[in-house]
Order: sequence, then C-alpha cells, then structure tokens
Amino acid sequence: MAAPGTRGDVAPMAGLGSRLQASGYEVAIAANPPYAGLVLQSGCEFRPLPGDLAELIRHPRPGAKESPTDLLTFWGKLGDYMDHAANGTLAAVEAGTDVIMANSVSPYAYDIAEAFGIPVLGAHLQPTEPSAAYPPVLMGLGRSLGAAGNKIIGERAAAGPAPYDAPSARMRKALGLKKQSRAAAERRRRNARATILYGISPTVLPRPADWHPGLVMAGYWWPATDHRWRPSPNLVDFLADGPPAVFVGFGSSADMDPGFILEATRRAGVRAVVQGVDEVLGDDAIGVGHVPHDWLFPRMAAVIHHAGAGTTAAGLRSGVATVGVPVYTDQPLWASRVADLGAGPAPIPYKKLTPERLGEAINRAVTTPSYTAEARQLAKRIAAEDGTVAVLKALRNLPSK
Repeated sequence: MAAPGTRGDVAPMAGLGSRLQASGYEVAIAANPPYAGLVLQSGCEFRPLPGDLAELIRHPRPGAKESPTDLLTFWGKLGDYMDHAANGTLAAVEAGTDVIMANSVSPYAYDIAEAFGIPVLGAHLQPTEPSAAYPPVLMGLGRSLGAAGNKIIGERAAAGPAPYDAPSARMRKALGLKKQSRAAAERRRRNARATILYGISPTVLPRPADWHPGLVMAGYWWPATDHRWRPSPNLVDFLADGPPAVFVGFGSSADMDPGFILEATRRAGVRAVVQGVDEVLGDDAIGVGHVPHDWLFPRMAAVIHHAGAGTTAAGLRSGVATVGVPVYTDQPLWASRVADLGAGPAPIPYKKLTPERLGEAINRAVTTPSYTAEARQLAKRIAAEDGTVAVLKALRNLPSK
C-alpha cells in the first residue's frame, strides 16, 4: 500500500491492511515515519516514505492571511515532499511486492508498477473521479456547480497541474518508460476502466450514475483497534463529572488557539474535549492528544472538526451530530454531505470562522434533536456495510502470474 499523506490517509489503509492480513494476505504499508507505530500496531509491515506532510499543511489561524511568498514556499515544499514520496515508493516496491494499492496522491505508483510488471489497484479515500454528482474535490468546493459544471470543471481540474506531476515524469524517465504525462496516464486508465476502490460509504455518498464499472464504492475502511490502549484517568474522570461534552479537533489541518476554542464552547455553554492541546484548560474543558475516535466519539454530545474523510466517517459511525469546519480539498464536500444528510448544521468555512459563529453552531448541534436522530440512523446503515468485501473481490480477480 502506497500511503503518503497524514494520519488521516494512513489510518484507514492500516485498518484495511489488518483485515486483509486476517484473510491471508501479507501487507506492507509505505508511509511517513511518524505513522510507523500506527502501521505496526495494525500488524502490517512498515516501509518508510521520507518526509512528514503534516508539517507542511497546517493553515494559519482563522482570519490570518498567507502571503504570496508563503504560498510559493508551500508549493515548493509540497513538490519536494512528493518527490521524496515517489523515491520511497520505488524503494518499497523494490523490497518486494506482488500488487500495489495506491492512494489518490501517489500516481507515480502506477509508473513504478508498469516498470516492474505488477498490477495496481487504486485505493482512494476521496471521490477523485470527475462526476456530475459532486464538485471537484481538488478545488475545495463545498457546493455543487450543477451537473454540467461539476463534470466539466472536474475534468479540467483533473487535467491541470498537480504537485506529483514532476515526480511521475522523473520516475518514468528513470525507469526507462515511454514519456507520458500524469493526466494522460489517468485518461488512459479511465478509458481502460481500471479499478479504483473508494473507501467511502455509499450511505454518505451514493455511487454516481456516471462512474464507469471499474470504480467501486467499497464502503469505509476503519482504523484498526489498538486493544492495548487505555484512556487516561484524567479523561475518564472528566467525562464522568458532568453532562456529555463536545469534541473539538482539527487534525493536521489548522493552527487553532485553545483560547479561541474555549470562547466558542463557553458561548455554547458546553463542556469540551479539545484535541491537540496539552495544557489544563479549566473545569469545563480538557486537552487530549491522540484518543481513538471509536472510543471517544460515542461518548460525546457532538463532534466539531475539520471534516476530513476519516474523522467525518468516525463521527457518523458514532451516531452523534457534527459541526464541520472545512479547511481545504475534500473537506468542504464531506462537511456539506453531513449537513445535507441532516446530521448537523451548515458547515462554517475555516476562513470565516469566529468564536461567535462556532459557538452558535455548537449550540444548534447539541440542542436540535433531529441532528442526533439522523446521525443515529446513518450510523445504523453504515454499520451494515463492510468496506473490505469489495477489496477482497478485486484482489481475487487480479490476473495470476
């Protein structure tokens, strides 16, 4: 599994890898070093990809603007990150593999597979295929552009420049392959109906009618459960010492001041569990590091987050209301889907976030019974899905050597 990206990109793949191993496959996951423990805990082999994307993508605090120089620096560093990831993926494949599963930001894995003569399955957590059913996720749009607009702009966005274009071109040259752009290669795979498995619940995003037969809405891939993990006594005591709290966390996406969050939660009159904050926050809030979502979220009154694919899935799985604060790429889509499905209020774009707006949205989330009722119904439907089944079928249908 080629899994460059942040924890949200790696955790579902590690969970899927654990399930595949239980079905008799040997799974190695190529990811950044900070996620070695996550991969190993899942029972999979870890193969390193140099770099740490989480260090690059943290956005400034709400209201702060990035200068053109900051943006140029970011794109330069992102290009370097992708270049290192391509090199790491090649090294991981050279260590031995029979099949590659490539996530949505590792198209160079297809070039490497072509050189080695091994099959590739796409394994995406975002709906990357241009479609009339949703706006292009690469553009970070939360609202539909209409069926024609979604499709046309989606196709243009997919054909446009991307930070992994140069690594893909360099990899093809180094491996002695015919020159071909990343966009052209993707068109060729689309015309060939190549298999891409999407770790997305069809309950949350129904399979679009204009997808070709090779595109499979498999269902969510859940992170593996770490049975050795135990909550801290402080967290257990806090949760027991009052009404259900709300969770507030923005993953790798944003640089959020704890004071900003506390002003919002206190305006809403709720207790809070704030992720990514080490200091003591007072009688009505507690800061936590990594806590498994499948343990924490069902204990919450609502979850407030950046609407990353995995965090959104975990919130819906837990049957609690969600307040989405999307930052970039696919997050606006997931935040909008939650609201459209009735499991939470309208999302607040991160750039427009204020303590007043966030406090008001939290208040609506915890005082509107229909949000929780809809979230619980969605949770029941999601629980009936098994995202591993389609992956096993695709692996078994691969041509044998």
